[in-house]
Amino acid sequence: MNDIIFEHPLNEKMRTWLRIEFLLNQLNTHCHFDQNNALLFFHALSELLEIIERNDVKGDLTKELESQKQKLTLWLTFDCVDHDLINELIRQFDGFSAQFNEIGRLGQPLRDDRFITAIRQRLMIPGGCCSFDLPSFHLWLNISQEKRDIQVKSWLEHLSTLDKSLTYYMQLIRQMGEFKRFVCFNNFFQETNGDVNLVRIRVSSDKNVYPQVSGHMSRFSIRFLSLDVCDNVNTDKLEFELACC
Repeated sequence: MNDIIFEHPLNEKMRTWLRIEFLLNQLNTHCHFDQNNALLFFHALSELLEIIERNDVKGDLTKELESQKQKLTLWLTFDCVDHDLINELIRQFDGFSAQFNEIGRLGQPLRDDRFITAIRQRLMIPGGCCSFDLPSFHLWLNISQEKRDIQVKSWLEHLSTLDKSLTYYMQLIRQMGEFKRFVCFNNFFQETNGDVNLVRIRVSSDKNVYPQVSGHMSRFSIRFLSLDVCDNVNTDKLEFELACC
């Protein structure tokens, strides 16, 4: 059986980063589409733009990059670390900050795009992207794949700095947490740990359970539940691994 990693944010900013990361992955996965699956891409794009509109993603992420850069700079004072790797990360973070400073409002060209705006408006209506609702979209889906790919690539370019910088940031955050093995009883576990942004829970898929996490950065609890309410979850003990990032 394979292990499954569940991730849960313990503050609002990490919740936003995970959602943006999820939507960017959706965009990159479904960027080559046809008439049958095009809406997967545009649903993800619309939801991502909605998050960007409601939050200062550019400002918040720039601050997070600067904060992590300061921590990395402190690590350079230790002899037991990989100085070349840390210097490379610092260089990357400096580059991302400079790129963010060069652009105006994040995603603004996509919000101003009349074609994307028309699709976003119809996505709010069940079945609202039918050919009679959006004949321009229907026409666009029937042009050559090459032309559509060029257009999609140009759209994604406006999100490339966000995509790359968030990928580096989340990779660093995840690497800060080392998985440790725990055993819980009655499917319940509680931990007190200072200043945690993200918890990662690894459990074997043959356990057929998923974690329900509640709490905040300094204290959280995990309750393991069965996917099927009719299943009898082992109430004696359950082994799992936990990483606090």
